[in-house]
Amino acid sequence: MRRYRGCFLGVLCLSVLLGGCGQGTMPDRNRTYIYYVNGDGTGLVKEEYELPGGSTKVQISAALEELRKETDSIEYKSVYPDYVHIKGWEIKESDLEIDFSDSYKNMDVTEELLLRAATVHTLEQIVGVDYIKFTVEGEELKDSEGKEEGYMNHDSFVENTGSSIHTYQEGSLHLFFANEAGDKLTEEVVSVRYNSNMSVEKLITEQLIKGPSMEGVYPTLPPETKILGVSVRDGICYVNFDEGFLNMDYKISPEVRIYSVVNSIVAGGETGQVQILINGETDVTYQGSIGLEKPLSRNLEIVEEEK
Repeated sequence: MRRYRGCFLGVLCLSVLLGGCGQGTMPDRNRTYIYYVNGDGTGLVKEEYELPGGSTKVQISAALEELRKETDSIEYKSVYPDYVHIKGWEIKESDLEIDFSDSYKNMDVTEELLLRAATVHTLEQIVGVDYIKFTVEGEELKDSEGKEEGYMNHDSFVENTGSSIHTYQEGSLHLFFANEAGDKLTEEVVSVRYNSNMSVEKLITEQLIKGPSMEGVYPTLPPETKILGVSVRDGICYVNFDEGFLNMDYKISPEVRIYSVVNSIVAGGETGQVQILINGETDVTYQGSIGLEKPLSRNLEIVEEEK
């Protein structure tokens, strides 16, 4: 069984982060760093740090302590405000969960995103830590829309300049929905305005759930579907849905539903394949006909020809 954890995109400006969605690069395993916020509070800087010897738990504890320390530098400081406290943490397999006190919610948007990014980038350097999840008083951290942030790694954060942290941009997406018969895909070009820090792959997935606006074109994903994570690595986009993805009542073929996602992401993103997961698992045969155990490439034969 192959197992993955998806992660929501952190909306932040980072002039030195190692990777963005579609261009993620793993941290340098030959060196380790602690990540700090820069002097004007708009991005992160890293300073080399030698992890202590010992177990994964020993290294996690040391790194978290180092992240919280005040610095002597005037150019950077800890991303942790004094009032933000870690109540505890637990490592399960390679998934690290960190629980914060309720004061975590007192940070503004920029502070919170920088803290999250610095923590993830620092801790994922530790061998045995692949994904990090934040909770607050035992409850999963949620974004501004009330969706759970889920598990995060370096692909969860988009690399941007400091000036673009909260800017928006406009663009067009080529989305594929079902035709009236439900046996072919029909292309719809959608104009969108979106936060420049959101990955296009996540944006496309959200728009597919939102559904089409054209007449004679039909949705391919249940509107109650939740996105548990979208990340990109090595030319593959990993899209993790909850079980709501399986609940489709419309008379649409399984191939149309699956390739609605694959074709749309490949057309608008920076990947050549899409791996669909359900609750983090790939050992799923969708509606008894399409195996999701491997990444899927675009299928143009299922696209309806323009009349």
